[in-house]
Amino acid sequence: MYDVVIIGCGVVGAATAYRLARYDLRTLVLEANNDVANATTKANSAILHAGYDPEPGTKMAALNVEGNRMAIEICRRLDVPVKQTGSLVLAFTPEQLPHLQTLYDRGTANGVPGLQLLSGDEARALEPNLSTEVCGALLAPTAAVVDPWGFALAMIETAVRNGVELHRSAPVTAIRAGEGGGFVLATPQGEVETRFVINAAGVNADRVHALLEPVDWRMQPSRGEYYLLDKSEGGRVGRVIFQCPGPEGKGVLVAPTVHGNLIVGPNAEPVTDRRDLGNTAAGLAFVKARAMQSVPSIRFGENIRNFSGIRANTDRDDFLIGWSKAYPGFLDLAGIKSPGLTSAPAIGKLAADMLGEAGLPLTEKPDFLDERHVVRFRYATPEQKAALIAKDPRYGRVICRCETITEGEILDAIHSPVPATTVNGVKRRCNAGMGRCQGGFCGPRVQAILARELGVSPTEILMDQAGSWVLCGETKQTEEVPTHG
Repeated sequence: MYDVVIIGCGVVGAATAYRLARYDLRTLVLEANNDVANATTKANSAILHAGYDPEPGTKMAALNVEGNRMAIEICRRLDVPVKQTGSLVLAFTPEQLPHLQTLYDRGTANGVPGLQLLSGDEARALEPNLSTEVCGALLAPTAAVVDPWGFALAMIETAVRNGVELHRSAPVTAIRAGEGGGFVLATPQGEVETRFVINAAGVNADRVHALLEPVDWRMQPSRGEYYLLDKSEGGRVGRVIFQCPGPEGKGVLVAPTVHGNLIVGPNAEPVTDRRDLGNTAAGLAFVKARAMQSVPSIRFGENIRNFSGIRANTDRDDFLIGWSKAYPGFLDLAGIKSPGLTSAPAIGKLAADMLGEAGLPLTEKPDFLDERHVVRFRYATPEQKAALIAKDPRYGRVICRCETITEGEILDAIHSPVPATTVNGVKRRCNAGMGRCQGGFCGPRVQAILARELGVSPTEILMDQAGSWVLCGETKQTEEVPTHG
């Protein structure tokens, strides 16, 4: 019997597990995919929002501002790349200026510190590459950029180190109330009993809830498409550049990444197939045109990757955080759209508090481990590099040339508390394959290292999700080929 089972290990599930790990509980996380942070969390804008956009009084408003502060603290404590860049929301016409004032007033009511309304010239003084059409801007200095999957990984790794169990490739297929209370969850790995269930299943949260009872809200997923530009464009702007938001969301942004690239996007396209992650010519053309309205000098010829993600939008304007009315003990953390990445730590804290109020004893562990260190060879000093190589020569063997990622770092990813088992799992943990060639050079070598370390054939190594085999057999004939003539 578990005390709590968390369904889903995106950033919200990971943050909730991280929070619960500090208490003397038996906690289990069930993730449907073969890796964590492998859905919406891996395909978003990587922004820690300041908190001026949500309507005052909503859960989004309170959790955004609290989550921003918590997220930056957690990243620094758990060695996750984060950079407090600040953000600008741009107005291009005098008619848009009142909207900046509205955002300023909302942010002030939400407790966002340091907000300033700027003229177009003041905005260009901060960001010289902005369009000459910009006539005003809202500056929010507490906005930041982060490694989104690294953030989720750090929290779930820390949770696992502190005793939380994680089962991957474990989709929940049925939920029923237990005879003596609590719940019984069915997975391909067997049944699980628990006192409390936390539904953090992201874009599939409605389907998970429907396993227990009918859902009185509706998922309305949308796809957002992005460009990822090379590091040669990484200095185009120093802050996150937004446009005035509309009904479709926060609009197309231009932002530096923590790894030195430039990210541009997204659009917002409603989808019925929640696996529809393809990019479209029309979608990318829209993103490009809107981005160049903000920053006309972007060189899209430096694009190295396009990707898309599905957002967990619902027919409600706020996060859906609450208990089932018919089944006490079942807690939804659903509809966590933007600013969900930012809000995740605050959502995890709120979920823990709600469990305590519902009668779950929250006794803190005296030996909770709340720190983490990651080797990043390329950023080490010469003395640190020499010490690493002396400790393990594999830190001196560069596998990914674009990002200067060593075999030692790849081994750290494969043997971490939440180990990488796929090529993209390694990529998310240590950045091998994130550079200009996108794994064209290092991909086969990463695959060979995975096969060696996991003790399996190279044909068993996946690129990413289940079924994404890289190899299906040998490509060269080994038997003698008859000749003619």
